Amino acid sequence: MQDDVAYFLKFQETEKNASPLTVRNYAAALKEYEAWRGPAFTGWRDETGDDFRNHLYELMKRGLKRPTIRLRFAALRSFYKYLVLRRGMAKSPVAEVLMPKLERSLPVVLNLKQMEELLVMPLKSETPVKGPPWLKYRDAAILELFYSSGLRISELLGLEVADVDFVSEVVKVVGKGRKERLVPVGGAAMRAIQKYRQEAAVTSGPLFRSIRGTRITQQAVDQMLKKYLKLCGIPFGVSPHKLRHSFATHMLDAGADLRSVQELLGHASLSTTQIYTHVTKERLKKVYDEAHPRA
Repeated sequence: MQDDVAYFLKFQETEKNASPLTVRNYAAALKEYEAWRGPAFTGWRDETGDDFRNHLYELMKRGLKRPTIRLRFAALRSFYKYLVLRRGMAKSPVAEVLMPKLERSLPVVLNLKQMEELLVMPLKSETPVKGPPWLKYRDAAILELFYSSGLRISELLGLEVADVDFVSEVVKVVGKGRKERLVPVGGAAMRAIQKYRQEAAVTSGPLFRSIRGTRITQQAVDQMLKKYLKLCGIPFGVSPHKLRHSFATHMLDAGADLRSVQELLGHASLSTTQIYTHVTKERLKKVYDEAHPRA
């Protein structure tokens, strides 16, 4: 039984090119289900559709959000799909379990004025006493690149100096499923990256670094963003992912076509990108209601 799980996780890592985070999440979901079943669990091949329906009901009773539930069941579905295709199991007991539909909420985005205020804040702020002089240039480059290219936080953190092409003004990123793509970068972001590299003497290896010289972490980026948001007085929380939302929404507002934005964001499906069209429609409706004399 444990061999099934071990082989599945190895399959995800080697043949499916799943990210380390995906593999960890799959392992955690399988372990959590097994723990929930307790002594009643005799093996993955003995589980039934009713067992998984009861698990679904239990997760919903706990108040878990629907996206979280669906992610856990995605791991279970993938596992049983593997057992059917590679390990001789007749059919998947999870396939017959209906998932709760997602309640898609509109992404929260910064408006243009808020975005511009945030982008200039690092260079307007004083460098911390204990921090190196180049720290503000790094922060400015990170924010400019987020907004210029709509990168995922994992894509930005993984950048190497060699991934930035100053001639073509693109960066090479590794997205979901370890797929590589080239993403255009605006002039302001390129200049900010160049200034940071000059000030911090970064010539090779990881592009964005901590004050200790190691690759910057997501926690450090989150803390940095919170600091500048507080200085700007923006009245709601903004994660790095919301900067990605802002990039996509502002592109569509300015007339970019949906397919191009899909390519820039690295979305596998156009339906994922379409959520941003609802944001722009809501914004247009608000402008209309406020401006038209007979609205």
